[in-house]
Order: sequence, then C-alpha cells, then structure tokens
Amino acid sequence: MRLLITRPEPDALKLQAVLEDMGQEATVEPLLSVSFEDVSRLELDGVQALIATSRNGVRALRSTPLLPRARTLPLFAVGAATAVEARALGFEMVVAGAGTARELVTHIVSVLDPAAGLIAHLAGDTLAVNLKAELEPHGFRVLEWVVYRMQAATSFTDDVVEQLGMGEIDGVILLSARTAAVYAKLVRAHQLQEIVRPLLHFCLSPAVARRLAPLGQVAQITAQAPKLEEVLALIEETAAKSGD
Repeated sequence: MRLLITRPEPDALKLQAVLEDMGQEATVEPLLSVSFEDVSRLELDGVQALIATSRNGVRALRSTPLLPRARTLPLFAVGAATAVEARALGFEMVVAGAGTARELVTHIVSVLDPAAGLIAHLAGDTLAVNLKAELEPHGFRVLEWVVYRMQAATSFTDDVVEQLGMGEIDGVILLSARTAAVYAKLVRAHQLQEIVRPLLHFCLSPAVARRLAPLGQVAQITAQAPKLEEVLALIEETAAKSGD
C-alpha cells in the first residue's frame, strides 16, 4: 500500500521509515507544523510535577534554561511515546499514561497530594482535554503553560493532489483530531471528496474518526487503543489481507 502520512515533522519522516521497513510505501504531507514558545520566563518554584500531553510539550524545553530544573520533577506523560521523549531529554522520573488525558488525570489524582504544590501542564495552543478544569475540582492548582503552537496547512501540495487524483494513494494515516479536521477541510477545498471516500483512513481514536464526518461516508479503520503501535498493526493486517 501507499499511505499518506499527515503528522508533523520530525515524526512524519520517522513514521515513513517505519512503514518502509514494514514493506509499505509512504508519502509525507504534514498538515500541521509546530513552533515553540519562549519558555525562559517560566518559573518552576512551587511546582511539584509536570504534565506533558504531547511530545512537543517536552521538546519545548530542549536547550532552555528551564530544562535542568524540570528534569528533577516528576513528569506525567500522556502515553509511551511522550514518555520516551522525556527520558531521552534526561527526565529522572517519568510516569507514562495509557494514552488519553482523562486516564492520566485519574492517575495523577491517585498519587499526588494537592497540598504538595502546583502542577504545570506543558500544553499546546489547542487542548483536546482541559486538564486544569479536570484537576482543580480535586483540589489541585494547575498552571497551564502554552509552550508550543500548531499551524494548519492551507492546502495540499501539488504532488499529493496529483497522487490522489491518479489513484496512487491507498490509505491515509490520521493521528490527531486536529489533523483529521484539517485533512477534511483541505479535501473539500480541493474538491476531492469522491476520490478519498474509498481510501482507508487509519484513525488513532474515535475522536479522530469523528472529524471526518464532513466528508460523508469514508472508509475508516479505528485503533482499539489510542497508540501508534495499534495503528501500525491495523496497517499490517490490512496489507496482509489485500496481498500488498
């Protein structure tokens, strides 16, 4: 199969390499690009723990004066990939969640004491779950720090429009609700609805799949758990069934 990778760089190229090792082909078309905020003015005094719901939240601290102090604090990561990123940056205590922010909230409430200090959420400019609102009823005081921003693509590249038009794309990988929303918007802008409906859309979660609703009935396969490994397993299973 030839798959369209829609995730931002640098993760898009890493995913392309993984797919090619699996024997698949891939076209990289990032639909979101990341920019990092200046975090030098942020203060960790009184903070007992950090939360990262994306690898970009951790990456925002790279090569900043904040990193040495941040490494000494417990970091609650939404999933395994974010946890790996944190450990690579030298975080000493990383707690990996099951892949969703709400499950992470449950774990935080069970192990942290609100009286021990603040919690700082290393957040993006768009929140899938408002952790501040989820944690404050349990007595926690949460600092919501926007440390990175995502900018949506305004069009598909000419190469991707051509590949879609020529029937050279067999499937689309969608790993976030925002990416799926951008994808649906661009499909409509390029008037490609009829072309993409039969394509297999590999979605990380039901929330991602729901963002495809503006396209009508599109072929989609949703991972049972919101993990990249689950999406890759679906791709491998689908390719095996089709003989690709």
